[in-house]
Amino acid sequence: MINLAAKDISHSLSKFIITALGVGMLLGIVLIMIGVYRGMISDATTLIDDIGADIWVVQEDTLGPFAEPSRLHEDFKNTLRSVNGISQTSAVTFQNLQLPHPDGRTTRVFALGYDPLGKMIPLNQKRIIEGRGLLHDHYEIVVSKKTGFILNEKIPLGRDLYTVVGITEKTVSSGGDLLVYLSLKDAQKLQFLYSNARIRTDRARGFRGTDATMVNAIVATVKTGHTPEEVAANIRRWKHKGIFTNEGQKEILTGNLIKMASKQIGMFTAILLLVSVVIIAMIIYNMTVEKIKEIAVMKLIGIPNGLIIKMIVQETLLLGVLSFLSGVGFSHLIYTKFPKNVVLQPEDAVKLFAVILVASLLASLFGAKKAIDADPTSAIGG
Repeated sequence: MINLAAKDISHSLSKFIITALGVGMLLGIVLIMIGVYRGMISDATTLIDDIGADIWVVQEDTLGPFAEPSRLHEDFKNTLRSVNGISQTSAVTFQNLQLPHPDGRTTRVFALGYDPLGKMIPLNQKRIIEGRGLLHDHYEIVVSKKTGFILNEKIPLGRDLYTVVGITEKTVSSGGDLLVYLSLKDAQKLQFLYSNARIRTDRARGFRGTDATMVNAIVATVKTGHTPEEVAANIRRWKHKGIFTNEGQKEILTGNLIKMASKQIGMFTAILLLVSVVIIAMIIYNMTVEKIKEIAVMKLIGIPNGLIIKMIVQETLLLGVLSFLSGVGFSHLIYTKFPKNVVLQPEDAVKLFAVILVASLLASLFGAKKAIDADPTSAIGG
């Protein structure tokens, strides 16, 4: 049996392929938008996973350092060790910094301060591609490769020079900023100590200087045989602090901080998908209108409506499949060029493929309706 769809497509093959490529670019952007959302989730949870804590202790009535300012005394980590079920504790700081380059440029980064001599090391050694991690309490920094700094380069921060001792890859904060690592003492100095001029002015006004022993959070691991929820509940009963399990901290990041961004990305994705479906429907409708006389001839010689409709549905599905394939290729071609982390997952592509198939079937209804309404007598002398 002659395949009417194949005959019709071969008659205008270049137009069909160009249309598929054009729609494919839109579908590729849809996949990129989904990938941006996946990347935000990955960025938000990677740092927390690297820290490897079971419990987060933060300032009372706050959601923690990733959501709002949190300050508590560093020595609380010693008090926390006495709690039943606690194995190890560590103090950490988080802050945004501008790293100055020799040419005058600056790079915005998110700095994590931790005790390099402690037992809880949040810098995953697998992420270091050059050099080493922090080994000393002062004047060392580990930076991301994307900052542009090289090993052993000196970076002026505050009143001191810091030597780049390590370079990492794929290390970003929950907000997408490049991640750098400092010793806890250096990070405290940068975050909590004022300049000499500010200290002199404050003393003249009768104010005390800031306390450089403050941190943004205390993290802890629990002993075998105890659960984070159990230990966290115990701490809440007698310590005036904000207590979160590791999963609770992740929920704050993904539920509170990324919630609005995810809604915005979702709206853009839905709009792009709708536009893609509308374009497919318009293309199929126009292709049907262009050959309406030929359809009238088919009906006049006795070809049933079902066979004509089958041709239109096949063309629409093929257009949808080709558009999807070109969209996947386009997204994989450009996703690494984006400044933010883009994570493309096969399951997202499979779901999009299913949506495109259903949407193509619905879009074919417009062409099918036009074909059914075609008058066979218009083929005579029309």
